Amino acid sequence: MPKTDSYAPGRFCWFELSTPDQNAAKAFYEPLFGWTHQDFPMGPDQAYTMFEKDGLNLGAAYTMGEQEKAFGVPPHWNLYIAVESADATAEKAKQLGGKLLVPPFDVMTVGRMAVVQDPAGAVFCIWQARDHHGASIIDEIGTFCWADLSTPNAEAAESFYGPLFGWTFEVGENDPSGYVHIKSGDKFIGGMPPAAHQSPGVPPHWLIYFYAKDCKASTEQAVGLGGKAYVPATEMPGVGTFSVIADPQGAVFAIYQSAH
Repeated sequence: MPKTDSYAPGRFCWFELSTPDQNAAKAFYEPLFGWTHQDFPMGPDQAYTMFEKDGLNLGAAYTMGEQEKAFGVPPHWNLYIAVESADATAEKAKQLGGKLLVPPFDVMTVGRMAVVQDPAGAVFCIWQARDHHGASIIDEIGTFCWADLSTPNAEAAESFYGPLFGWTFEVGENDPSGYVHIKSGDKFIGGMPPAAHQSPGVPPHWLIYFYAKDCKASTEQAVGLGGKAYVPATEMPGVGTFSVIADPQGAVFAIYQSAH
């Protein structure tokens, strides 16, 4: 099982669950994906949960703060994107029409980060690594493998994310759906579904995907553990099978099984 020791700028590097109930989150995700965890104290009655797969960290969870709740932020997965400089990237995001929800700040000695909202409203984090580069394992069963940006205007998104992270965007030659693939360097890392396929009334957002051996079985297990299937296991011929799930606290993610 390959270990990831660093991330090139522009790659998704860390995955963090904001939840009102960390213990309930552990009880859901650990049997679903085969994770274990370590809790690191953060203060009185608070801990940062690091999820692991085969001893390698793959993401984390924390209890939602009062400020997030006050702003009506629902439980969610945060996606972090690796950058060389959090300050320079945050400034560029503002110049490109984005909004800094949380300006750059140091996370002890592990890194420097900021929380950014793109011009359409989707939120993501940027991460300048120091002691912590990010997840030590991705693209394996039970770990992060993809991310979709749900946005009303793909061209506007390209005008923001392209200059910000050096991403390029491609439409499959034999894909009539209009799905746009996002490429960072030589690696495809995510995509943008056509606006017509997006759920009405759902604001722009990033959706995290976890890799599964059997999407249908994992979807059924997620429901059995108290989750809700917004999209049941659905086959994309020649590509794979995916589903969209809300965990028992309401955080949404996708499960993906490759056809290859």
